[in-house]
Amino acid sequence: MKKFLIIQTAFIGDVILATPIIEKLYNFYPNDQIDFLLRKGNESLLKDHPHVSNILIWDKKTDKTKNLFRMIKQIRETKYDYVINLQRFLSTGIITTFSKGKCKIGFDKNPLSFMFNHKVKHKIGEGNHEIERNINLISEITDNEICKPRLYPSEKDFELISQYTNEPYICIAPTSVWFTKQYPADKWIELIDSIRSEYRIYLIGGKDDRTVCDSIISDSKNTKIKNLCGELSFLQTSALMTNAVMNYVNDSAPMHMASSMNAKTTAVFCSTVPDFGFGPLSDCSKIVEIEEFLDCRPCGLHGAKKCPQGHFKCAHEIKTRQLLFE
Repeated sequence: MKKFLIIQTAFIGDVILATPIIEKLYNFYPNDQIDFLLRKGNESLLKDHPHVSNILIWDKKTDKTKNLFRMIKQIRETKYDYVINLQRFLSTGIITTFSKGKCKIGFDKNPLSFMFNHKVKHKIGEGNHEIERNINLISEITDNEICKPRLYPSEKDFELISQYTNEPYICIAPTSVWFTKQYPADKWIELIDSIRSEYRIYLIGGKDDRTVCDSIISDSKNTKIKNLCGELSFLQTSALMTNAVMNYVNDSAPMHMASSMNAKTTAVFCSTVPDFGFGPLSDCSKIVEIEEFLDCRPCGLHGAKKCPQGHFKCAHEIKTRQLLFE
């Protein structure tokens, strides 16, 4: 039996965009062991995943270095045939290098890629999606065919959210970790007040997003809004998004959650651009961005805590009509 380890210890969206690797490996090696290493806090994304044998959890917030070497020790004891590193940072390069994996695979941008058995070029801005870049890592042991992200909410997850699905509904994830990736609250309110009364609206996100969403509800004229921030798990949120009439998201994790369920998506891109390769992947998806050219856009790959120019035109000058659906 072959043993595979996939390494992706970045954020929620990065883990979701790594799931095509799981699907591909399972399709080619259905009887072999597929393990996944992620950061503490993201493990519930892969809870009860039918194709993942073991979830390895690295606590990066408490005793990061100490836990790093504990994780390396655990990995070395498993004796993996393939260690597949999706990240481009030193810490995961150290894990991969000292993993004792028979075949170590990763991107050329990793500082320790010269220690890998096989390295793949990682190019951003050439029209390739991140899932294509990730799949390239395993093309020599599978193929180049694209496979979409996928999460697996349980029957209990769908049962729990069924209380919210008795009438047509829309999900809105209004926040983002990065300010310049976040469509402004007043613009969300403008959209919400333009949505027809036949639709229930659910605001989704984590506990930290609750205050912002309470404020949006308070300032909106729409009375059919419920704040679900912090009330649902990642998989329950994904289950809720599945049958929404529309899911409105920023360039952030909820967009990838929608993609994993092939749910209808309207993704708002403010300071970042789809050409980076992180856009929505649902069959029915739409990208909304400013219609005019801005020479300051994009201002970075991941967004920023504030607009470098101070005007944030890339968000404020998006028109509400661009987001509305028939």
